[in-house]
Amino acid sequence: MVKLSYLFQNAPDIEIKSLMSDSRKKRPDSIFFCVKGMMFNGHRFINQAIENGAKVIVHSESLEDINPDITYIKVKNVQQAFNSVADAFYGRASSKLRMFGITGTNGKSSVASLIKDLLDEYEPTGYIGTIAIEYGSVKLEPTLTTPEVDDLHGILRDMVNANIKACALEVSSIGIEQERVSSIDFDVAIFTNLTHDHLDYHGNMENYYEIKKRFFDSIKPTGTVITNVDDTYGLSIVEDVSCKVLTYGIHNEADYQAINFQIMKDKTVFTLVCFGRRYKVETNLVAMFNIYNLLACLAALDSQGFNIEKMIPKLTNIKQIEGRMQRIDLGQPFNIIVDFAHTPDGIKKVCEYASKITPKGNRIISVFGSAGKRDTKKRKIFGEIADKYCDMIILTEDDPRDESVYDIAMEIASGIKETNYVIIEDRYYAIQQAIELALANDTILILGKGNETFIYREFGTEQYLGDDKVVKETINKIMEERNEIEQVY
Repeated sequence: MVKLSYLFQNAPDIEIKSLMSDSRKKRPDSIFFCVKGMMFNGHRFINQAIENGAKVIVHSESLEDINPDITYIKVKNVQQAFNSVADAFYGRASSKLRMFGITGTNGKSSVASLIKDLLDEYEPTGYIGTIAIEYGSVKLEPTLTTPEVDDLHGILRDMVNANIKACALEVSSIGIEQERVSSIDFDVAIFTNLTHDHLDYHGNMENYYEIKKRFFDSIKPTGTVITNVDDTYGLSIVEDVSCKVLTYGIHNEADYQAINFQIMKDKTVFTLVCFGRRYKVETNLVAMFNIYNLLACLAALDSQGFNIEKMIPKLTNIKQIEGRMQRIDLGQPFNIIVDFAHTPDGIKKVCEYASKITPKGNRIISVFGSAGKRDTKKRKIFGEIADKYCDMIILTEDDPRDESVYDIAMEIASGIKETNYVIIEDRYYAIQQAIELALANDTILILGKGNETFIYREFGTEQYLGDDKVVKETINKIMEERNEIEQVY
């Protein structure tokens, strides 16, 4: 509970218990911020906010309907005020944590999870992103990749109260655009890569790039920015920063560079070169892009004074990141990989890895779809990539919302020229069919949903078992049936 006079100059001494920007939520004794979002203008929902407990309204537009029992505060920019007030209301929590912000098209979840898992052994570390909200013994379902301002500061305050010392936060382009992280005190900012995604929202790659760049330009002078020099945008995106810049890469010289790498089915080996030091690294993480993710993580932790040499032995058996290049091995004679890949670049990289580990003469079978009401331009590209790398394609649902799964699949199929494909609209049965089709040493790629346990439909979200659980359930069922047959004969 905080006095309004602590949050705004010359304001009355009203006790404030909570903040709100969603008028539908019941928040007694709250401040309602009339934020202008992608689709709605908060000024239109002031009466609903008051009904749900708001006693203070922060607005930028002139208001005609004034309630004498409500305090009104007019500001130039509601979003900026929201950030400033949320930071103060929740005790400036981010300044009490070692904050890592990770942004880029792909790799955010993996890098953030790696930072949490490796740093946790040195100081209690939290994670906020697409996979979950996690700290200490707490594990919550994710909200948005980057939560709304009040939710984000509230989570960070809870971490501080739980004696957490650091936090790895996924920073999405939409989160930057909507200024959800403007009042977060970042110590380290990491750039992974920039490829085709969210162009339905940003319009084009130039706008997408400028939004990402805005994040790095805002990092404090005492902070550190870490960037991927192998990415086309890796250097330009940090050229105007006022803080220390560190680089990582494979193909170009960098502060943290991987050389002499070997990528195998169940592990990766490479030499890490950094500031004249050389370390042999062996990890159970697989695929080229996970080398990049590890480099980003090690650079971030090294920049904060944590000893790389002590961390390297821990890399041999890193906990699998849920839904990110998750290898499922229940003793079946073929490879199964579940991955969140939902961009052209992400799908291409997973397919490239599959082509390296699948013996000649065996097949790559892919199961994927494309989200409804999201960046329709990439659907045909998905088809073209799968056509190049896969031997069998099963097109299925992936958060169709109010679009037809069949119509989405046909848009993907417009890019498929050579490879056989089928459309199985139900995702569970699509995965089941891929497993039943697989022969020894084939590779199955199940892409797009990762660890998500829901599917967005026309009416909202519907519970879903999850790709990894569908795989395990199907394999166990097949093995049981085979055991029963063997017992009969």
